[in-house]
Formats: sequence, structure tokens, C-alpha cells
Amino acid sequence: MIGSLRVEDPEPRYAGVRLLSDLPLDSRDFRRENGGWVLDLPHERLERLEYQLELLGPDGASQIVCDPANPLREPGPFGEKSVVVAPRYRPPDWLDSRRVDGTMHELGMRVLGQSFDVSIWSPGEGELPLLVAHDGPEYDELSCLTRYAGALIEGERLPPFRVALLPPPGDRDESYSASAVYSRALCSRIVPALRDQVAVAGRPVGMGPSLGALAMLHAQRTWPGTFAGLFLQSGSFFVPRFDRHESGFPRYQRIIRFVGGVLRAGPGSETVPVSMTCGAEEENIHNNRQMATALAAQGYAVELHEVADLHNYTSWRDAFDPHLTRLLAELWVPR
Repeated sequence: MIGSLRVEDPEPRYAGVRLLSDLPLDSRDFRRENGGWVLDLPHERLERLEYQLELLGPDGASQIVCDPANPLREPGPFGEKSVVVAPRYRPPDWLDSRRVDGTMHELGMRVLGQSFDVSIWSPGEGELPLLVAHDGPEYDELSCLTRYAGALIEGERLPPFRVALLPPPGDRDESYSASAVYSRALCSRIVPALRDQVAVAGRPVGMGPSLGALAMLHAQRTWPGTFAGLFLQSGSFFVPRFDRHESGFPRYQRIIRFVGGVLRAGPGSETVPVSMTCGAEEENIHNNRQMATALAAQGYAVELHEVADLHNYTSWRDAFDPHLTRLLAELWVPR
């Protein structure tokens, strides 16, 4: 448990302080207390929080900053944030483990009218299993995905495998929002192009975070036979019951139509092993629980793992082992 945050302000310089984070709270406003501003974080399952502060001036102006009293920072796709961790938090051991050397190969292609490069990380030659990652470049930069792969291969916990780091072609919000056009491109053009470039053992495993998770599930449902398993992190499985606040998203209606169709479906679709992770305190946890329950009822071998963090790349990184490890071992390690 993290406890509380405090901003010193003895003069005072601020008319108020507000927390900016993915943590759902009844109030994000700090209270004035003993020459500073204090906000309690009563979420017992939270071990790590990325945040910024909104500092409100007496004239009504505001500025958004990292916490000036906290030197711990974390980069992200939307800029740097302050980080506070609970005493029991530990980063994964594999970050400091020995790892095999891998090479990065660039495959250029044109999809949906857009030219883009797919990076393929490989620990060696020959026919190897393949992990296909949506938001791949950010996964690698911010979650150390290929470092994870190298460490698990070196430790002989997983067999040698390749990782295809897919960037979204063009507009990410359009491509990853349950788009039939994108799923067709992924399964009929991108994955076959990867197979033409490198020797792939069996069907690949697909993974993605947030909208990238939604897009992987959409591809598996609409193009059966493409993926052998899915690793879905904090999937944006919007439903009106829990996600009306997302209704301003341009493709909200398309997402809720697809998700609603999955939730209402009965057995009969192709099923594959699915491992899901989601922050126990993040907004998506409710729709992820609902999706996991529906997939299980349809015959998927699905597990949802709730982690003590929120919607960010470090949270997703920390869940790779053991959850991604177990999924890949189930699919790739001979029994």
C-alpha cells in the first residue's frame, strides 16, 4: 500500500493541488494540511503509481508538472511522469539477468495505404516460434520486451523464439479499434509477410496492450487459424455499463458492437489459450473481468491476472513473468 502523497507549500503559493493519474478516485483534490497539500490513496492493492500534479494558482491559472519533491520518474508514450512505489514493490528479476544476444531485422511493407517497418528480433537462425506484438516498438522501448525474451531464453525457461514488433499502420485509434479492415490486413498480409521473411514454427502468438489487446482479440475472432494463443494486457473491451465516459472516443460505437457480440456469443468459435493481465485498480478491470468470464464460457482456456498497478507500460512489463512465460511455455515447450 502506498499511503499518501504530500506537496509542501508553506507560503502558500497554490490555491489547490490535484492528482492526475489513471487511478479512479472519488476526489483527486489534495487537502490543505500543516503547510502543505495531502492526498490519501486508500487502495490497498496498489503497489505502484505513475502520476502528475496539477498546481492551481490564486489567479485561476494552472500548470501540470511532475512532483517536484519526488526524483523518481518514468518515461511513457504521453511524456514523463512521477512514480511512487510501496515498500514491497520489486521490479522483475529478469531485468538484471544474463540474456542471449539477438539481432534486429527490419521488414518494410505497405499496408492500408501506409508504409511502415516491422522490426523482427531473433536470437538465431532456423525455424522458431514467433510472438507478434501490437504497439511493438513502444513495448520494446518501455517494457523491455526483447530483453525479457533474451533473458528467458538464456535461462532456458523458454525455447528460442522471435519477436515481431508491429507499429500501428497510420492512425492507431482507427486501426486498433475492432477494425475489420485492419484485422484483414494483419492476418492476410502482415503475418504472411513475416512468414515469408523468417521461418516460423507453428502459428504465432499475438499480444497487445489496451487497444492493441482489443485488436488482437478482434483478429483472432474474425480470422480463425491465424494465432495459436493470445496475451492481452489491460484490454480496452468497452461496454456501456462500465465505459460511458469513453463515449467521446471516435470509434466507441464500433468497439461496443464488437465487444457486445463477443459477450453474447455462445460456444462454436475457434478457441485458443488466452492469458489476460489488468491493473486491479484501473478502470478497465471491470470490462476485463466480464470479457474473461465470457471467453471461458465459450471454451477458451483463459486466465485473468489482476496486478497491483495501473494502465502503463511498466505494469505490463512486470506481468510478463510469470504470465506471458506460462502461456508461451504451454504452447511451445514439448510435454
